[in-house]
Parts: sequence; C-alpha cells; structure tokens
Amino acid sequence: MIAVLTGAGMSAESGLSTFRDSGGLWEGHDVMQVASPQGWAANPELVNSFYNQRRRDLQTAEPNAAHKFLGDLEDQFDIHVITQNVDNLHERGGSSKVLHLHGELLKVRSTGNADLVYDWTGDLRLSDVCEEGYPLRPDIVWFGEEVPAIPKAAQIVYTSQLFLIIGTSLQVYPAAGLIQYVKPEIPIIYVDPRPSSIYGTDANNIHVIAKKATEALPELEALITQYL
Repeated sequence: MIAVLTGAGMSAESGLSTFRDSGGLWEGHDVMQVASPQGWAANPELVNSFYNQRRRDLQTAEPNAAHKFLGDLEDQFDIHVITQNVDNLHERGGSSKVLHLHGELLKVRSTGNADLVYDWTGDLRLSDVCEEGYPLRPDIVWFGEEVPAIPKAAQIVYTSQLFLIIGTSLQVYPAAGLIQYVKPEIPIIYVDPRPSSIYGTDANNIHVIAKKATEALPELEALITQYL
C-alpha cells in the first residue's frame, strides 16, 4: 500500500490560492480572520463570504496532471491519499480513497452538533441552519482546532510500504508529524520545490525531488517502480 500526503502545492498548480505564499495572507485576509474560531466568533459573515468565494473558485479549477497521476496509480497499487487540502481535486482526478485532514470545502456542519454534516455547493449564509436549528459553519478544521482524522492518517502511514509527500513544506502540524509514523525500513519520496530544511537533503530512506508536483512526475514514477 502507498500512502500519500499532499499539501497546498498540489492545489496551487490548479490555480487555487494558498495563504503560505503571501506572508500569512489569503486573498488579502489575515488567515486568522477567516480560518480560526476567533475569526468566526468576531465576524461570521466575513468567514462565510471568504469560503463562498473559495467554492466559486473551485468550480472553475480542474485537477492537474499530478492529481490524475495519483488517480491512475490505483490501477496498479492500493493508494491512500491523505490531504491537507479542502478541495475535491483528488477525487475528481480519480482517487477513491481520500482522507481530508482539514475538512472539505463542499461540506458544512452544525455549530451545535458536529455530527450533522451536509454537502454544500452554493453560498452559505448566516440564516442557514441545521435540522436542530443551529447555524451552519464551513466544515473546515481551523487553526487552533483539533484534527480528528489524525489517528486514522497515522495508521495509514504506519501500514504503508511506500510514503509519498507531495506539495507541502511540512510546516503545518499535526499533519507534518505524520512522517514520524513511517516504519524505519520504508522508503519516503518527498516532492516539493522548497522542501523543508529538516528533510531537504537525501538522507537515510528519504529521496527528495525539489520540483513542483507536475514537473516531478517522470522521476516520481521511476522511483515508485524502483521501490515497489
């Protein structure tokens, strides 16, 4: 089984904005204003407006070659994608086993009952409520909130025969800590144009490809064939 951890670099190649490329700003907003419980409490209308625009952007974005490459790999291997991204580009690229660590843009959930989660493709308004009458919020894991999918992700990584890290600078925890769950004998392939300084050199079982995901595909494919 191949476990794959993907980050913002994957979505950026499909034209979706990321906040880490602009000094903590995301489409002109301080990230804490639009991606934290404090921001939601202070101005839920701004937060809804921000994610409404993200949904509109997603409607015009298309999976790139790297998304499709991972989808096509399912013809040969058992692939589990663990993504920090909230878009659905992995699914649209053909991946059938996708775990979203930070929530999903096309879902909302009740503010009073976290088990009430709804598919949502249009705009979210403050007047929208769940079946129990509580306001709805984006189903996004904001800064300062727990990441409930981490235990499942850690188990996937621990049982993998190969671990791919694609399009992430390994700066955001707890997702970045998943590398610690790789068994010592398992190879790791790390693809990012600006790899983390911690893992930025070839050492032990880590092979670094310092390129964008779509540019790294020939080398990535060759290494997967070599290791498996």
